Amino acid sequence: MPEEIELEMAKIQRLREVLVRRESELRFMMDDIQLCKDIMDLKQELQNLVAIPEKEKTKPQKQREDELIQKIHKLVQKRDFLVDDAEVERLREQEEDKEMADFLRIKLKPLDKVTKSPARLESLERLEAYVLEY
Repeated sequence: MPEEIELEMAKIQRLREVLVRRESELRFMMDDIQLCKDIMDLKQELQNLVAIPEKEKTKPQKQREDELIQKIHKLVQKRDFLVDDAEVERLREQEEDKEMADFLRIKLKPLDKVTKSPARLESLERLEAYVLEY
């Protein structure tokens, strides 16, 4: 039936969207981990320089301190931007999920009238629950 094919296509599209989202989440996590690692490395180096008494520091050490502070600041800003971007993406995905759920609800109602078999209704309910879960 055309309605069943359309529903199956919607399911496949939804699965694709779930995979793309997961890939995006993993990329975000990798970027976040790398930024945190870089920040921690720079902080460790900065701590080593800060541990030196001010009177004993050479001019290059003082300059390196300033460089490290600037680098840490830039990385923290970059991470903040990444986190903000991830939040915007999460909100956009929530809106897409709502739209997909509404679409499926509209599509499932006419199909319920066409096929009343308990197995078919259970299959459609599982599909809708799966889509709403993601």
